[in-house]
Amino acid sequence: MNPYKSDKGRFILGLIFIVIIYSWFYLYFVENKNTLLISRKVKHVITFSVTIAVYLVGTFHLGKLKDTWMSSLWHLVHISGLGIITFLGLFDWFIFEISLSLRDFALSIQEILISPVLYIAMGLLNKTLKKA
Repeated sequence: MNPYKSDKGRFILGLIFIVIIYSWFYLYFVENKNTLLISRKVKHVITFSVTIAVYLVGTFHLGKLKDTWMSSLWHLVHISGLGIITFLGLFDWFIFEISLSLRDFALSIQEILISPVLYIAMGLLNKTLKKA
């Protein structure tokens, strides 16, 4: 039995899951004052795990759509971003603490990867290209 009657239903359900993960992350981790007590390495693991979770949700929901280019673009953006933040995180852990500007850069990339805006932009682009 297929719980999705259309690609639109699959896309919307993926969006709902990403919004839930994004909201949970910001409410319980980023905006929570108690997280100041957590070590930097644990924060790295949590943010990386959230990024992987959003990537997997998007992969699952976009990977089964008829438009395979959306899945390919999703993989390209996420693998590139994950590669950059993984490199910076490992450098920070094992070699030397990275500068504040590099840390802000990594957080910006992570924000792009977990934000539902990327998922919505892909849906809008797909809808526009289907009309043309």
